[in-house]
Amino acid sequence: MILRRLGRLLLVGVPLAFLAIFFAYPVVAIVLRGLRPAGQWDLGVVGEVLGEPALRRVVWFTAWQAAVSTLLTVVVAMPAAWCFARLEFRGKRLLWAGLIVPFVLPTVVVGAAFLGLVGPRSPLGVDLRGTVWAILLAHVFFNYAVVVRTVGGLWMHLDPHLEEAARVLGAGWWQSFRRVTWPLLRPAVAAAASIVFLFTFTSFGVVLILGGPRYRTLEVEIYTQTARLLNLDTAAVLALVQLVAVVAVLFVYARYQERRSVSQLLRPATETARPLAGWRDRALLGANLAVIAVLLVAPLAVLVGRSLSTPGGWGLDAYRALDTSRRGSVLFVAPLEAVRNSLLFAGAATLIALVVGTMAAFAIAGRDPARTARWIDTLLMIPLGTSAVTVGFGFLIALDRPPLDLRDSLVLLPIAHALVAVPFVIRLLVPTLRSIDPRLREAAAVLGARPARVWREVDLPLVGRALLAAAGFAFAVSLGEFGATVFLARSQWPTLPIAIYRFLGQPGPLNFAQAAALSTILMGLTVAVMLAIERVRVGRIGEF
Repeated sequence: MILRRLGRLLLVGVPLAFLAIFFAYPVVAIVLRGLRPAGQWDLGVVGEVLGEPALRRVVWFTAWQAAVSTLLTVVVAMPAAWCFARLEFRGKRLLWAGLIVPFVLPTVVVGAAFLGLVGPRSPLGVDLRGTVWAILLAHVFFNYAVVVRTVGGLWMHLDPHLEEAARVLGAGWWQSFRRVTWPLLRPAVAAAASIVFLFTFTSFGVVLILGGPRYRTLEVEIYTQTARLLNLDTAAVLALVQLVAVVAVLFVYARYQERRSVSQLLRPATETARPLAGWRDRALLGANLAVIAVLLVAPLAVLVGRSLSTPGGWGLDAYRALDTSRRGSVLFVAPLEAVRNSLLFAGAATLIALVVGTMAAFAIAGRDPARTARWIDTLLMIPLGTSAVTVGFGFLIALDRPPLDLRDSLVLLPIAHALVAVPFVIRLLVPTLRSIDPRLREAAAVLGARPARVWREVDLPLVGRALLAAAGFAFAVSLGEFGATVFLARSQWPTLPIAIYRFLGQPGPLNFAQAAALSTILMGLTVAVMLAIERVRVGRIGEF
């Protein structure tokens, strides 16, 4: 009995201790740095920082570009959500899976792809670099799958007979959609919109690469104030403002879901989709496929094309040049070493995230009463709504003195990556654990198996594939992480996103070609990981 209690205590205590040390403590340090700049509480410092006209413009731009990006993404993606929900067409499953690729790409790759498409030497003949249009397009590209898969995922289970009944009673298509379908879809649209808003509100890599000196989000300004101007107090106040805004968005979303959630009877997707019928279905599907080709495929194709472009035609010059230092700098680190560093850090981060996330998942899935489990679940999900830049900045100002002086330790990077990945591991494992029939465990216990053997013989085989999928997600998250890494990575230990950003910061077509080559490598690694996840996923458990 004592061992069982100790086991339960460890399952809860280790994840919460990890959260307290590597998330709560750095966040508290940011708050203290922002509100106690001279060792005394001073709330007026927030007003002083936000009184700066330049910083007020940053806050305003962060808010309005996030709102416009969210609106654009929802408007562009809703027709595609309908096509996937209501039409049956060849290649639908493959396309559904492929939509996720832009969303899982590192932001620095997305920035590089749009720089190739609408930047200097654009094949379209336009240069939108340093304009808000490039940022908005990249945000729609990045978040398109969030709306299509979240809204379409619910829409394909709604009973189409409800809308047909409204039509029979004389309602037009718009009236039947507004009165019947929209109220049922509204929670899913709100969920997708809130996710997109948070991602674009905390956008860093895309804005850093495409925004130029004119457009900066709070994330970019925090980085600038910290890494370039060494103004930690101002950065702390801005991080505090961002934290308050993120928490406010999450609170508003939670309240909205409480009031607007609709209990409904869902039908299998195979019963609600129909074959293409008539020119309207074909025209709508064709238009959405064209949007996907132009918006999602073209930037990545241009990126690959620029990595293979040479003055004499097509070739691998950019890839071969990755291993040479043209300027002979003693600080040169071969970008191919960045591949090795990324793989090493991703492996370590995956291990940490799996240990912490698995313990948390078992604690949540087996916790009684359910209310306690929900509290643990909510606490461990908090880092998902916090920007990586805030995490990296918090590490920088909090973990620099005993007993947690980790400034010179390489372990900071995998810990920061794991902090972002743990919520994904929990989200993938908890549904699988809850789907295990408890009678299997009871039967094993009746036959004399101890708890450890029950876990090894019953739970582990059933949850094994979900563990592999969770490991893949954690690995992919770590591979592409840029916000925290740019604060914490040492110059001699760059990761792939850092190496790409270094090339993008240097002039010349060869530097951009090398950035494109590294981006292509990183994109290939990410896509390979995501394809592996799709193969080991347990049905549709853990899919968003």
